Amino acid sequence: MTSSNNFPAPDSAAFPHKDFLDCPTGLVEFYFEEGVFHWSEGLYRMYGYERGDVVPSMDMALAHIEPADRPVVQAYWERVSSVGGPSSIYVSIRDRKDRQHKLLYSADYILEGGVPVGVWGVVVDLTQSIHSDRHQLATEAVAASARNRAVIEQAKGVLMGRTGITADEAYELMSQQSQDTNRKVYAIAHEIVERATHR
Repeated sequence: MTSSNNFPAPDSAAFPHKDFLDCPTGLVEFYFEEGVFHWSEGLYRMYGYERGDVVPSMDMALAHIEPADRPVVQAYWERVSSVGGPSSIYVSIRDRKDRQHKLLYSADYILEGGVPVGVWGVVVDLTQSIHSDRHQLATEAVAASARNRAVIEQAKGVLMGRTGITADEAYELMSQQSQDTNRKVYAIAHEIVERATHR
């Protein structure tokens, strides 16, 4: 039987991206005969504990899982325990300090001589990666919006200089063309600036 402190390291080639490898990772082993869960230090930390603070169990883990996810997790565990894997599931938990974590569980049988004797799994905390992705997307959206506004202002200037109309009238002209051609105002503005630049 494998010691609870001697978990195999995940194979980095199986992970798709460096950011994924940087996520906190925990490991769990459960042997059918002894009926005891063995958690790695990393898994304790995900739930906000240190080794010795709690005794890992299905009831203890379920108490941390968001109520809506509990039946899904219970069904997942029963399926992996009865037919093996590999099988994965995304779960939301609340740690000891009520902070939410988004976790990816992936589990399979522990085999001895080809016979299933338990289940082992890897748990990846995707919370920080998700927040980072959202922050990056928000930053990129703000930057894109600023670039779009700058181009629209340039296009307004081009139209004002050529036709003598006001800034509001220039924008209204681009807006009307946007509706008529089913294109974004930014695309219309970009085209006006491009043409003016080439000329």
